[in-house]
Formats: sequence, C-alpha cells, structure tokens
Amino acid sequence: MHLEDDDEPRRRRRGAALEAALLEATWDELIEVGYGALTLDSVAQRAGTSRPVIARRWPTKPDLVRAAVVRMTALGDFVTPDTGSLADDVRQALRQSNEKRASVSTLLVAYLGGYFLETGTNLAQLRDEMIAGRTNRFDEIVDRAIARGEVEPAGLTPRMRSVAFDLYRNEAVMRLGPVPEDVIDEIVDDVFVPLLTRRG
Repeated sequence: MHLEDDDEPRRRRRGAALEAALLEATWDELIEVGYGALTLDSVAQRAGTSRPVIARRWPTKPDLVRAAVVRMTALGDFVTPDTGSLADDVRQALRQSNEKRASVSTLLVAYLGGYFLETGTNLAQLRDEMIAGRTNRFDEIVDRAIARGEVEPAGLTPRMRSVAFDLYRNEAVMRLGPVPEDVIDEIVDDVFVPLLTRRG
C-alpha cells in the first residue's frame, strides 16, 4: 500500500511524517545497494509510494540522497558534556561521536563516491550542509573552559578549537569505523589540551 493511498485516509501520511518515511527509505536503500544502484523508483518501491511523490519533493537523485544524509546526521543530537574539565569534556564528546557517528562517516566515504562525482562537490561541502544551523559542541566546550580560566582566549583560532574533532574524524574515516579509546586519549591528552592550555 502506498504511503499516500487515498483509500485509507486515516493511515495516509502527509507533510513531515511522509518526508521522514521517504528519507528513511532512501537511507536504507543507500546502505543496501549504494549510491550507483539507488534510483527514485527503487526508493519509491521500498517506501511503498510512487516516484512522482518523491520527485515533487526532490527532483533528482542527488537532491534526495543529500536530504537523507542531512536528516540522518541530525537525528539523536548530542548533549554537550559539562564535567568542569576541558579534557574530560572533549573526551566524552569524542566518545559520543564514536558511538553515534563513526558508522555515518564510514558510510559517507564508502557509498557516496558516485554522489560526489555526479555533483562535483566534496565531503567538506556536504558536511557544511549537515551541520548548518546546529550548535558546535566543541565551541561550547572551549567557551566553558575559557570562562573557567582553563584556556586563554588570546590567539585562539577556529582551527585550534576544531583540531580535536578534525583528528578524530580523520581517524574514523581512515579506519572506516570507531576510533580506539587509546587514540582518543592521545588526541585529547597529547594534542588538544596542551595546545589550548599553553601559556606565553
């Protein structure tokens, strides 16, 4: 039965509920067959709807896949740690990423090569769309550390603020999976905290 079937209006999904169902079906199809084999028709079949229902919202395959990826990364937003310690906050934030996002990073690399070739875009551009309008946890953590006097704000650059997650993301992509705990400790204790707490 189609999601938008008029024969059973009580069960008919509309608006946000219908879009969520379509994007979830797109994500599942992407994982199962990859970007190259995914089509609007195959997503429609998986979702139990028709191609025009999808095409009205997302006219092309790249539009549909991009929307599905952005939606999936927005689900289950993180709670920014607030332990009273820069090191512990960052460590917990990276562990959260390990639990909730490492698999997404792997999928983006493994399945979206065709998407990037077709659209002429790259992972950094997709990431910018994924995080648009969302609070940066690591900025929050650093700002709290500044307020506590752990970090001196003078000379602090955006690159310095993001280096912990940048290193983590590189490890997750290279490993195609979660980052070992000892590597997270090295990122926090050997690189990030010394970099931000240096004096003079």
